[in-house]
Amino acid sequence: MLSRREARAHSSNNFIFDYLFFFSYNYNQVITQKMAEALISVLLEQLASVVYQHTNEVVKLVLNADKDVKSFSSKLKAIQAVLEDAEKKQVTEASVGDWLQKLKDVSYEMDDVLDEWNTELLRQQAEEKQEVEGDNALVTKKKVRFPMSSGCFCFGQVNEVIHHHNIARRIKELNEKLTSIAGERDLSGFHQSTIGGHDEQFTQRQKTSSFVDISMIFGREEEKKNLLSKLLRESNKDGGRVLVIPIVGMGGMGKTTLTQLVYNHENVTAHFDKKVWVCVSDPFDEIKIAKAIIENLDGPQSSSNDLQNLLRCIKTLVENKKLLIVLDDVWTEDKTKWENLKLQVIMQSCAQGSIILVTTRKEEVAKMMRATSNMIHLDKLSDMDCLALFNSFAFLDREEDEANSFGAIGEEIVKKCKGLPLAAKTLGSLVWYKKTREEWRDVLNSKIWELEEVEQQVFRPLLLSYFDLAPAVKMCLLYCVIFPKDYELQKDNLIDLWMSQDYLNSKGKKEKRRIGQNYFDSLSMRSFFQDFKKDNMGNVYGCKMHDIVHDFVQFLTQKECTIIEAVELPGDYKVRHLTLTSLPEGPLSFPTSFDNCKNMRTLTLLDSSITTISPGSIMQMKCLRTLNLSGNKTSGSMLNEVPKEIGKLIHLRYMDLSWNHNLKELPDAVCDLYNLQTLDVSWCDKLEKLPKAMGKLINLKHLYVWASDGLRYLPKGIGSLKSLQVLDCFYVCEGDDDEALKLGDLGIMDQLQGSLVIDRLGNKDDASEIDKAQLGKKEHLSHLGVWFLDEEQRKGDEEIVKALQPHQNLESLEIWDCHIGTTESLYWIKSLRNLRRVELYGWKFCEFLPPLGKLPSLEILEIRRMEKVKKAGVEFLGIEGEEEVSGILFPKLKRLAFESMENWEEWAFLSEITIMPRLSELQIERCPKLKALPEFLYKITALRTLAIMGCPILKGEYEKGVGKEWHNISHIPNLTIG
Repeated sequence: MLSRREARAHSSNNFIFDYLFFFSYNYNQVITQKMAEALISVLLEQLASVVYQHTNEVVKLVLNADKDVKSFSSKLKAIQAVLEDAEKKQVTEASVGDWLQKLKDVSYEMDDVLDEWNTELLRQQAEEKQEVEGDNALVTKKKVRFPMSSGCFCFGQVNEVIHHHNIARRIKELNEKLTSIAGERDLSGFHQSTIGGHDEQFTQRQKTSSFVDISMIFGREEEKKNLLSKLLRESNKDGGRVLVIPIVGMGGMGKTTLTQLVYNHENVTAHFDKKVWVCVSDPFDEIKIAKAIIENLDGPQSSSNDLQNLLRCIKTLVENKKLLIVLDDVWTEDKTKWENLKLQVIMQSCAQGSIILVTTRKEEVAKMMRATSNMIHLDKLSDMDCLALFNSFAFLDREEDEANSFGAIGEEIVKKCKGLPLAAKTLGSLVWYKKTREEWRDVLNSKIWELEEVEQQVFRPLLLSYFDLAPAVKMCLLYCVIFPKDYELQKDNLIDLWMSQDYLNSKGKKEKRRIGQNYFDSLSMRSFFQDFKKDNMGNVYGCKMHDIVHDFVQFLTQKECTIIEAVELPGDYKVRHLTLTSLPEGPLSFPTSFDNCKNMRTLTLLDSSITTISPGSIMQMKCLRTLNLSGNKTSGSMLNEVPKEIGKLIHLRYMDLSWNHNLKELPDAVCDLYNLQTLDVSWCDKLEKLPKAMGKLINLKHLYVWASDGLRYLPKGIGSLKSLQVLDCFYVCEGDDDEALKLGDLGIMDQLQGSLVIDRLGNKDDASEIDKAQLGKKEHLSHLGVWFLDEEQRKGDEEIVKALQPHQNLESLEIWDCHIGTTESLYWIKSLRNLRRVELYGWKFCEFLPPLGKLPSLEILEIRRMEKVKKAGVEFLGIEGEEEVSGILFPKLKRLAFESMENWEEWAFLSEITIMPRLSELQIERCPKLKALPEFLYKITALRTLAIMGCPILKGEYEKGVGKEWHNISHIPNLTIG
């Protein structure tokens, strides 16, 4: 089976590869130079770190290796200073590309050697720490010192001395190799450029909007109207039962954007019983497409690869339903593959008016589907529409006079877009960062525009935007290609991955996650990311890459990053980042003849069913930084064992084992991974324990254990990990166990940030432990979840709630199954002025709603299963006794939800007070005794959505057209009464 890259290379109509072959030699040289620049920049930071962070006599005693490191660093800096000029000269000097490749290879080698050196220092530090403290230690009691003598560097054992001498020898050899490489090119003949011009790009101006919201499209009104008309008509004018509509246009023309806009249109949603969206891409895999359709239809999970069984399942799921199915990015012209899928046959079982909508770059696809009569062709945008799209990005948050000043240059830049929406969007994003007219003119007059004319122009603006990035940000962008097309990238996960490759180093003390966030924002603002997913508080957590951007980045990485289907292995090149998909059940084992594993820095498995990795294969991947063996989120993979040889991967920084439902334990050897920064075992519900000696993982920053409910507790050694920044779930040990981490041990974890859920609270000693945890000092926590044991008989929750008091920076709070009768113990919630979201669930014994009305930042409030509450009154507003009320209550609340309030009868507030003026969504479910809505709700002009479900009294009062209170809510646009 061909890989995605090879399959694309064999497609004569694929513009990207036509483009590459058109001027491949000179273009390849440019890209190699830019990647070398990025790699060298990152490596120089590590050189500085190793030499200066671990100085004193330790470094100097390793056979004077520090001199070779400094010499290597000095040569790299000299080469780095001329790389920009080398880009210009390489066009006429064919040997430059080979020279740059050699430079990259030796840089990678030095990176590995330095990391091995640093790892040995970490091992010594961790082992002496363990000797002093024992496996379960929480606090370092003795400062680590390396034994030294005046004449030699001695770790106490001969093999350790030999090991360090070997490192020094390899550094010396690499220094000599770099000397030779530098000698191949006379550096004095190059012009030196200033290094570090990009360093301040993230602080150019204060952003009020992180991303442009393209909820509207430019210049496609007629196409949108035409497409809606075809989708909403009741019958196929051609007489067939099923209509096939192809949307055809060159890459970057906006086919998917138009389709998404119409797909999500409220009239389309109401018109069809079921909607399905599948990204097809290349190669056309009938089994994958069939499984994706079943998943979209909420059908049963299946591990079967029998196409006929899958098609029968689809037929059952769609029978007598009006179905809209979108096949996005179809490439194949192979009629046999299309006929194998039998979609048009299956959809004969659907209701009249069902439609298949296809987006494709190739008109031949429409012919193959016999659907040319219904084809919608997207042409280039007009100059006016292209300029409007460009301006929406270029002048985001800029003053009007500033926009007027740059307008004429902008019009000239837009002409370079040749009517391509993606080009306009990319260039608009690029010049947003440019402050002066001179910088805008540099974009207009760039040499990139002089590259030969090709079928598609969109690569040129992408190149301009790419070249404008700082070196480390380039590396972060290139790394994203380890994921296939249409993959939903998770922002926090991306940052962890970038960190694992050492792309987020900083010369100052800036925290790495903050650097990663800045890089993500920069790539987003430059339109390398799109289709942003946001949580209910508006924070971006996910995104995708446009197909063209993915193809562009895939080419930039050349053969360093490869995605391979099934059992096919890469060729004879030095693959650095390998993604394998659809591996069958059984152990993953690379053949011993496969020599490329030794260069790999990333191994990612997607949609695979492996049971383990063979020890031999692990030993082949000695340079690995990132290992992703996560299971499929819908079915879970079959991984049931992690071999002990995993401890030999000394460079490993990231290990993802999530969603492996059969995994029961991790080997103790995991604790030998001294460089490990991220360990993810979330959703491993059969995992019974973590290794006891996890205190040795002195670099661990992120530990994800959410939904691994088989864990009785976390090991005590975790309490000594002062570098730990993310612990997504703390499992309180039920009963006394000396090996268990206690809640109070969180007290010394000053760097905890992000989200923390404390699960299984409710034991007799929990209040004192919560007090010791010092949640009030965790100023970087944004979300706190508190989950009590779901037991009927329990006392002491009031004391626990009193002790919970978090830091006032907290933005989100949820408390589940709390057994308190009043809300007095929650007094501290009034001080949380930054609190934006509150969720209360299962407070079975509480008779009153908590006082939340005066929280100035609260936007989302969800209250569920408070079964004893009968009335929502002034206490809910936070009004006490005879207190005079001024100002606005619930001033920023946007979403309010009540659910399963079995005894709630009355909701009444003082009418003269301004309450919830910004409320846009109200949901009330299963509140059978609630008699009426409060009058203030009728006056809220912002209210756009009201859903009342399972509330018989309210349903009668507000039933459409007949309820006596219907007139009070009839103006609300989105109403659901049922």
